[in-house]
Amino acid sequence: MFSSTAQAAPRSLMPVQGSTVAGYVDSLYIFLLIASFIACVLVIGGFIYFAIRYRRRGENDKTAYITHNNTLEFAWSFIPFVIFMVAFGWGWWVYDKMRSFPENALEVHVTGYMWAWDFMYKNGKRTTNEFTVPVNTPVKLIMTSRDVIHSFFVPAFRVKQDVVPGRYSALWFEATKKGRFQVFCTEYCGTGHSAMLATVNVVDLEEYEDWLQVDPYRGLSLAQIGQQIFEGRCLVCHSPGQDRKVGPGLGGLFGSQVELDDGTRVLGDENYIRESILYPNEKITAGYPAGVMPTFLGQLDETEVLGLIEYIKSLE
Repeated sequence: MFSSTAQAAPRSLMPVQGSTVAGYVDSLYIFLLIASFIACVLVIGGFIYFAIRYRRRGENDKTAYITHNNTLEFAWSFIPFVIFMVAFGWGWWVYDKMRSFPENALEVHVTGYMWAWDFMYKNGKRTTNEFTVPVNTPVKLIMTSRDVIHSFFVPAFRVKQDVVPGRYSALWFEATKKGRFQVFCTEYCGTGHSAMLATVNVVDLEEYEDWLQVDPYRGLSLAQIGQQIFEGRCLVCHSPGQDRKVGPGLGGLFGSQVELDDGTRVLGDENYIRESILYPNEKITAGYPAGVMPTFLGQLDETEVLGLIEYIKSLE
């Protein structure tokens, strides 16, 4: 789940505390656990004690007449009220820290879709299912969805935010540890929900600035570019072999006859592959539902589309 930097920490019941807010969340959580445990012992323990201590021992036993004890009744109402108000005030304080966005935070735009995450930086750099941020720097994520509701969750940072189509939501964090941290989608969003994973790569500021300027496709052939995109965006739904997943396996697709849901057949050539990437609902493969595959029109540039075509042509 984490890189070697994060794994060096001692094992515990909680994930590593990787952000400035993580310690506050954990402290509140531990307080709630302890308060709940004490309440459980008092209520269940008292129930068992009274059940044994005052059980009826014979046919002639009669229940004693018990009058009110105003002090006791006040105590068992007031003490839980105080604990509740402490938890409420503490929780609001933590929530306010989580929702008060720092000025001049590094902004990253995030788009969720079935079943991947896209990240875009202000200089135009884009990545899929992995993004890099500098350590000890506030980062603001501005998020939306292209299809259904998703939920962006980084356990190590103790931050989570729903991502809703048609509107923007946001969260922020300041990572305090370098390493690689797992991102999950925690809102069921369809067949590939469990595979909708991403990674936060936290590095030094100098390394981040160098990474921001690097062309991720420098020195790669078109097929290698396509493989990189396929593994980041397509592998959740499509196998590079013959295996069926959410969508059909792509091994041996190029040059074959593809049966469509209307009973016709088309040649799996470059034009068919391109159309399937950009307009996936124009020709639906037989045995698969329509409307499942998202369009990548406007999401991939011409080099990336050509790379995917060349990679799929190489699959057997």
